[in-house]
Amino acid sequence: MDFDEFTGEVQHRLELAGTGETLRAIRATLLPLGERLPAGHAEDLAASLPMEVKWYMTGGVHEHGQRFDWSAYLTRVADIEGVDRADAAYHARVVVDLVESVVPESDFQQLRDALPESDDDEGWGNLFEVVDAGGWHEHS
Repeated sequence: MDFDEFTGEVQHRLELAGTGETLRAIRATLLPLGERLPAGHAEDLAASLPMEVKWYMTGGVHEHGQRFDWSAYLTRVADIEGVDRADAAYHARVVVDLVESVVPESDFQQLRDALPESDDDEGWGNLFEVVDAGGWHEHS
């Protein structure tokens, strides 16, 4: 999947008006993920993404391997994208679902393994809600 296909799919799924909003949603989702993951994990996951998108996980990151939870991740996504936390959570879930469809299964599993899940509402399992529900589906 090339850059235009990837961004077009995100724009369609999130029903965003323009490319600028779409790129902010992608960047807001992937930049903090790149910061949370160890460098090698981020590079593995990003390797199958379009070059322009891959950079968000690897090139723009200040420091890999940071320790923060789902709530702090949501705050980062919301701040970068300029949306509220509910929209940030939805956007991140949809972008991660598209990433899951593009990258090798082993690389996506590495992402899941790097993020501790918990039984409460603050666990990283929230990020994978769309993936775990069988993926994004067109509204009927």
